[in-house]
Amino acid sequence: MQLTAVLTHAEEGGFVALNPETGTTSQGETVEEAVANLRDATTLYLSAFPLPVTGHPFITMFTVPEPAHV
Repeated sequence: MQLTAVLTHAEEGGFVALNPETGTTSQGETVEEAVANLRDATTLYLSAFPLPVTGHPFITMFTVPEPAHV
């Protein structure tokens, strides 16, 4: 099953990883560690709450305007 990992920089260093399909999150010092930890957390979640297979995830990005400075 192919799922999505969204990574952001953690304030304290390292990365936070989120799987939007399940809502599971994890973290790690490197991207690789964060994804590995997310894989473990998501595997545990799916063992209790299986998801139907719906195909490959689709990710896109969008831009919003910068706030105007007064």
